[in-house]
Amino acid sequence: MTLARPLTLDDDRILPTEPHVRSVAREIYAAVRDLPIISMHGHVDAGILARDEAFPDPAQLLVVPDHYVTRMLVSQGARLEDLGVLRTDGGPVETDGRAIWRRFCAGWHLHRGTPSRLWLEQELHDVFGVRVEPSAGTADEIYDVIADCLARPEFRPRALFDRFGIEVLATTDSPLDDLADHRAIAASEWRGRVVPTFRPDALVHVDRPSWRTDVERLAEVSGVGTTTYEGFLGALRQRRDHFVACGALSTDHGHATADSRPLEAGEAEAIYASALAGSVTPQQARAFAAHMLFEMARMSTEDGLVMQIHPGVARDYDPGVHELFGADKGFDIPTPVDFVRGLRPLLQAFGRHPRFRCVLFTIDETTYSRELAPLAGVFPSVRLGVPWWFLDSPYAMRRFREATVETAGLYNGAGFVDDTRAFASIPARHDVARRVDSGFLADLVGRGQLRLDEALETAVDLTVTLPRLAYQRQG
Repeated sequence: MTLARPLTLDDDRILPTEPHVRSVAREIYAAVRDLPIISMHGHVDAGILARDEAFPDPAQLLVVPDHYVTRMLVSQGARLEDLGVLRTDGGPVETDGRAIWRRFCAGWHLHRGTPSRLWLEQELHDVFGVRVEPSAGTADEIYDVIADCLARPEFRPRALFDRFGIEVLATTDSPLDDLADHRAIAASEWRGRVVPTFRPDALVHVDRPSWRTDVERLAEVSGVGTTTYEGFLGALRQRRDHFVACGALSTDHGHATADSRPLEAGEAEAIYASALAGSVTPQQARAFAAHMLFEMARMSTEDGLVMQIHPGVARDYDPGVHELFGADKGFDIPTPVDFVRGLRPLLQAFGRHPRFRCVLFTIDETTYSRELAPLAGVFPSVRLGVPWWFLDSPYAMRRFREATVETAGLYNGAGFVDDTRAFASIPARHDVARRVDSGFLADLVGRGQLRLDEALETAVDLTVTLPRLAYQRQG
């Protein structure tokens, strides 16, 4: 019988190993470890905080919604059904939280060396007081500890939000959403700040199977007819105004490429009419999507919403998984991106506009020093989004800093984003980023490139000042 291993956290984890630099990193990290969390790019359901109901069980909180966790298990032969992920056809899936948790714990070793391991360990240890490492033999013990916590009022979503020190949490929302959950939060006595983010992807990709249904729904929720291209633009403007009224600060655009070439009005109208008629070609759909990225930038100059762009993902790579389980199940794969040529029309038109701000994300790290940092280093409207998703490991965060600081500096960034659906992981993810930045700045101090007082000030700015500034509505 294998003895249970203790679950402990090294307080120097991720910090540099050279003794003097580590000592400096500790001092820098101490200045930022307890600062508020600015979470401006994520996918937590606002309804969780609107209803403020107890989380159902450990598996539904920590495993089922987190494709960072499930994808690793799937890569080793697990089935999404057995991990409790719902099927779109209503087919059978595992509903026993304890059974799901046992499968997760049995595969704990698979996460060794991954950022998911760092987040999960910190969640288990700091949030729930778990003191044994997950394994097949400890699964039930850990499940019971967490389940006992979740039954207590101090582990309700709003209480955790306050405990985590979250200053603001941005969700990601469809233009078709009435934002009732956000309005309920704003109308409640709770003072937590939760803001929506306008993500119009489903409406600008006109070759999607459900596009015409979605456009009809857009007309219903906006009160603006969408039978013409001009009506379509008017409906999108109305929805953006609704989001602003509900506190939105930004938009979010997940296009396949960074292409932003605008079309002549007649061309856009013709493609839109073809899409309504069901005869749009793939080439027309790509051209319209690029055009709409340009138009979304134009609208941002009107309403001041900060524009987030994260292209370069082959989404839902496995059509079988997408058909059975829907989007965002860990089957999105990075692809190369040409930011320089793709964004040139957009930046030529709006890159120096006083009411325009654009945050660029990528999971193609070959573009850091070659394209993104130089763009952020000359256009006052451009900010760099930190590595996300596949590249949000400590190693990738460090590479990002090394590749961009020489051209873009440290002050053309937008702060860390956690990009998570797993609510309880938010503080752990931000903590990892703070540790990486502390180590990077300590190394600059050790090399004589920064004074310690400058490093301390910069660490605070990277953690809270820059995201507050980057995500202010412009104008």
